[in-house]
Amino acid sequence: MRVLVSAGEPSGDTHAAGVVRALLRTRPDAEIDGIGGPQMEGAGAHLLERMERLSASGLVEVTGRAAIHVRLLRRLRRRINAGRYDLVLVVDYPGFHLRLARAATRAGLPVLYYIAPQLWAWGRWRIRELQRSVRRLAVILPFEEAFFGARGVPAAFVGHPLLDRPPASRRAARRCLGVEEGTRLLGLFPGSREHEYRHHRELFATVARRLRARVGPLEIVVASSPLTQRPSSAETDLATGDPTTVLAAADAVLCKAGTTTLEAALADVPMVIAHRMHPVTFRVARRLVRVPHVGLVNLLAESRLAPEFLQGAAQPDALAEALATLLDEGGSAAHRQRAGFATVRARLGTPGAGRRVAELALRMAA
Repeated sequence: MRVLVSAGEPSGDTHAAGVVRALLRTRPDAEIDGIGGPQMEGAGAHLLERMERLSASGLVEVTGRAAIHVRLLRRLRRRINAGRYDLVLVVDYPGFHLRLARAATRAGLPVLYYIAPQLWAWGRWRIRELQRSVRRLAVILPFEEAFFGARGVPAAFVGHPLLDRPPASRRAARRCLGVEEGTRLLGLFPGSREHEYRHHRELFATVARRLRARVGPLEIVVASSPLTQRPSSAETDLATGDPTTVLAAADAVLCKAGTTTLEAALADVPMVIAHRMHPVTFRVARRLVRVPHVGLVNLLAESRLAPEFLQGAAQPDALAEALATLLDEGGSAAHRQRAGFATVRARLGTPGAGRRVAELALRMAA
């Protein structure tokens, strides 16, 4: 069994790694080539290209890496046309993966798309491309199965892969970060992609300092990954830590929109969501986005469970005020969020997403 697995960014690398491990447990003889990072490589995939050169989102940001994507697509098309694979599995990252799926389908290969494009939010014109190029979708949000199925794209809800991660110990995480019990800790999650980190890092650092001046003693740790840049001059007085550890230790977090909001809900950590992007990307998104909330946690809760501050509204004083209410031990804001998190967690399904995707892949490649 020969499979090409492609993930274009850190979260996709993690989720694809779970599928690779499940495939190799069932079929130890499988040959898996990959576009990904350290997680996929550690799971047993042979990497053809590292995702660090690819990872981008947003109209302007992706355009800046177009040449890299074009060269890689040509390379993969040659391998596909040479008959090297029995199945192509793509994970998230639709701008590149829809083109790869089209090339595979034209060569007669089945395509399984894991973590479908969020066409329920924007970009519904891509439905036709999915109909033509993807045999099966493995979706991770409960409403997606019906959404895509009603539009002629076979989809199976496999549960959210975040449920497969063992919960981290709060006590061990705080000990790792050198934070004493009883000390409040704010986690900053500016994003794992380089351009996200660049848009958010100084804003988040400014918010943290103003919050500390407002609420008194407060530990502040920036979640940082190997893919993000070193802290800027505005952050030199802030500690950094592994994202999983920071989230487990935190009393509240300031995070950009995206999967981090679901991770915080699973960890039962109250949050404020702030998101900035390139002005051109934001103007386009404002015209096209069709959902009432940008935070995934709010979409699943079907309410503004966590406050959202977008683009120009993401100002230091407003963010510091919202976070101060979450850190107020006598206040109701944090309690209200935690009560809503229970609903969100229940809607994410059950553990075993990677195994279910691997089972789909095995049936499709048979």
